[in-house]
Amino acid sequence: MNPQALEYNTEREPLIIPEYGRIVQKMINHALSIEDDEQRNKIAKAIIGVMGNMQPHLRDVPDFQHKLWDQLFIISKFQLKVETPYPILSEEELKARPEKLNYPQNFPKYRFYGNNITKMIAVAIKWKEGELKKALIYSIANHMKKSFLSWNKDTVEDAVIYKHLFELSKGEIDLRQSNNRLKQSSSLLKSRRRDSYASNSNNKHSRSHNYSSDKRKKQKFSYNKNQK
Repeated sequence: MNPQALEYNTEREPLIIPEYGRIVQKMINHALSIEDDEQRNKIAKAIIGVMGNMQPHLRDVPDFQHKLWDQLFIISKFQLKVETPYPILSEEELKARPEKLNYPQNFPKYRFYGNNITKMIAVAIKWKEGELKKALIYSIANHMKKSFLSWNKDTVEDAVIYKHLFELSKGEIDLRQSNNRLKQSSSLLKSRRRDSYASNSNNKHSRSHNYSSDKRKKQKFSYNKNQK
């Protein structure tokens, strides 16, 4: 064996998409060297077939073939000129950065209340004064207390909830001088645990029902098979 014929990784061309290995990259480099357009198109389609066989678990993914053609052009450094059934991906499109998304957070101080609280407060502000509006406001306050306790499982004074409600409503709802009491912390915590237990029980019942149904189907299939 001639030691000078050996290739070392430090001397090789870096892999552009490592999961396809060096063989695919060499095949694409060979396609770049072909001058005949018809032969080059034929080789490109063969390379696409090899790339698809290397990822059989993705065959059912939408636009799988489109993805393979995009990766073919990426590995060729966008120099391969072939006919493709899809729009050709450009280097500018690949390097383009998506627009920054605005995080929908309007009150970073009180994240534990969730974003829906602000919507509920906005609705309550628009309602006409009366018993219904008052009941809605106290329902919101109780929900805020429950959310607070899910974040801090100790206890919370009603005055703290009233203060936060005043801030979140931008002064439109003021219960800071109210003598009405919200639900007890212990009652809200019990209700939360009861809801969690009911949800877990429903999930267990659903799994048990599905298991029993599958078991009956298997028994019925076995019975019909024996009858035949």
